[in-house]
Amino acid sequence: MSTDPHRPGLFTRLARSAWADILARLVALLLVFGFFAAMVDGGKFYTPRNLENLLRQSAVYGTAGLGMTLVIIAAGIDLSVGSMIALSVVAVSWVLNLGVGTGAATIGGDAAAYFVSQHPVLAPLLACLAGVAAATAAGLANGSLIVGLRLAPFIVTLGTMGIVRGLAKGLAHERDIYPPEGTWIGALMDPTLTSKPRSWTLLPTGVWILMAGVILMAFILRYTRFGRHVYAVGSNEETARLCGVPVGRTKLMVYALCGFFCGVAGLMQFSYLGAIGQPVTGAMYELFVIAAVIIGGASFRGGEGSVLGTLIGALIITVLYAGGQQMGWPKWVQEMVIGGIIILAVALDRLRHRRAT
Repeated sequence: MSTDPHRPGLFTRLARSAWADILARLVALLLVFGFFAAMVDGGKFYTPRNLENLLRQSAVYGTAGLGMTLVIIAAGIDLSVGSMIALSVVAVSWVLNLGVGTGAATIGGDAAAYFVSQHPVLAPLLACLAGVAAATAAGLANGSLIVGLRLAPFIVTLGTMGIVRGLAKGLAHERDIYPPEGTWIGALMDPTLTSKPRSWTLLPTGVWILMAGVILMAFILRYTRFGRHVYAVGSNEETARLCGVPVGRTKLMVYALCGFFCGVAGLMQFSYLGAIGQPVTGAMYELFVIAAVIIGGASFRGGEGSVLGTLIGALIITVLYAGGQQMGWPKWVQEMVIGGIIILAVALDRLRHRRAT
């Protein structure tokens, strides 16, 4: 039985496999966590309360990162994710403050409180739909401008970053919105591990939503025609078009899904903020989300990326951010560290491609 002398050995094939890539990023996560666990005084970094807070914050980055993963695999970029999260947060708060007019007098003249109290399921459901729909529409607008006008994604989303943020501020009249009554949306990110009595869900609902999203997107990318089209468009758009891939429609779907996941992340952010509609929330989140996706193994060249890698990347970013805060690093230092990590991740990606070729 003859062997091919040019075929890589078993160890080389294992080192180049996708699972080895994920394992390397998991080791990086453990190293970063171990560093802060050792450096933060009193073992405060690995207390149950802090671990739960890390999961809660990473759920927001990770959920938005699911959509960004699709965009970057398709060789695009979306700088408006933070603004779309803010729009979702404001839309949820705005719907929860709607009044019904005639019944307002029955509850101290507060129409919004009357609306929520009389419709404890319908009002939050409408608010969720409004938040997700607003962000999805913004994502679809991004895709339409990119495909229809054939503009660079960087330029389009740089512009819509300001437009969507301005829309959120205008809807909120440039001030925070305080819904009159608590709803189940505000409890999506409530602590469970440290609550008394401890919740049967073990983890916050938002974390379970993220897990469901990871499983769904992993299935779509690996086993569906749309997933194959996303990778094909990112690998070589012209070749994909010649092979019959609907490039324009695929890009529209990618950016719409990015908006959708930002809308879901907005629901989590609304709860994380204490059920307050802040139009300025999500600032710099585009940096964190892009960093999570790139650290997770996606390439700005397109055609590469995985949702499991993005999840690990989101955890790394959250650990870095939270660890820096607990060690007393100034915010500008934290932002410099994250920016440097993005440059390092891109540089390592280019080095890996050079070795492969």
